[in-house]
Amino acid sequence: MNNLSGTQSIERAAPLSIRSLRALVRTMRPRQWIKNVFVFAAIAFSEGRLWYHQPLELLRVIGAFVAFSMAASAIYLINDLVDIEKDRAHPKKRHRPLAAGLLSPTVAAVTAAILIMSVFPFAVWLDGDLDFVLVLALYVVVQGFLYSYWLKNVVIFDILIIAAGFVLRAVAGAAVIDIVITPWLIVCMGLLALFLGIGKRRHELKLLEDGAGNHRRILEEYSIPLLDQMQAIVTASIVMAYSMTAFSAPVAPQEPFPMLMITIPFVVYAIFRYLYLIYQRDGGGAPEELVLQDRPLALSIILWGLTVLGVLIIFPS
Repeated sequence: MNNLSGTQSIERAAPLSIRSLRALVRTMRPRQWIKNVFVFAAIAFSEGRLWYHQPLELLRVIGAFVAFSMAASAIYLINDLVDIEKDRAHPKKRHRPLAAGLLSPTVAAVTAAILIMSVFPFAVWLDGDLDFVLVLALYVVVQGFLYSYWLKNVVIFDILIIAAGFVLRAVAGAAVIDIVITPWLIVCMGLLALFLGIGKRRHELKLLEDGAGNHRRILEEYSIPLLDQMQAIVTASIVMAYSMTAFSAPVAPQEPFPMLMITIPFVVYAIFRYLYLIYQRDGGGAPEELVLQDRPLALSIILWGLTVLGVLIIFPS
């Protein structure tokens, strides 16, 4: 009987362990690692076409992607630990493993610490001159601590800090291979990140309606009309900035004419499609899910990427 009871207890414990592991992986948000593709921006638009002529440099950028994915997962764990009570008042976030009691806060905290302690030796191995390490450290400090504990509660700054995280990814992609990132690329990345951040805030405000302040006090500082006006300004700015980039960026092939201009329609369609999903389908809360789930949006982004690479390979700058 004792053996039987011991066997049964082991069998009961194993599924709990598996569920806990699954809950941990969910909290680390692997689907959101798609945001880290921003680290490839610098090498994709590098004047020397490094991704084509020096594949080893591309491998280093892939390593930077892995490093930022590790850091991002640690930040998600920290953020969910900080917001565990607030998430329980959210109609969707209350299903997150920590808020739902499916994951131990201790396990989440220890995993976050292990990820942060592991990612920096890996970053040093990738880039010995420490430029990449410093950018990664700034990302962890700003996004993981300043934002989680303070700046998420400061109106306007909460959106700007989200945008800064994307810009830091792009800067890190340049730092790891020691190239200079051009201002136009930073402007485009920053505006796109603002576009996504404003859409995310709008989705939260509309979803929670009168109870928005109960979940996050900063949401009381916003209104749907205010965010719509911000979104209109940023949308126009993105189209203008990318168009100017396509015509005049140093990396853009200029013969027989500014060839990157043929990619503008893909950008315009993707922006408009995203706005359609926000305003007509009430999306925007999780940009990575929209990209993965909406085929027209995903296809427009893929075609844009393939067209850019084709232009950069075929036509000299």
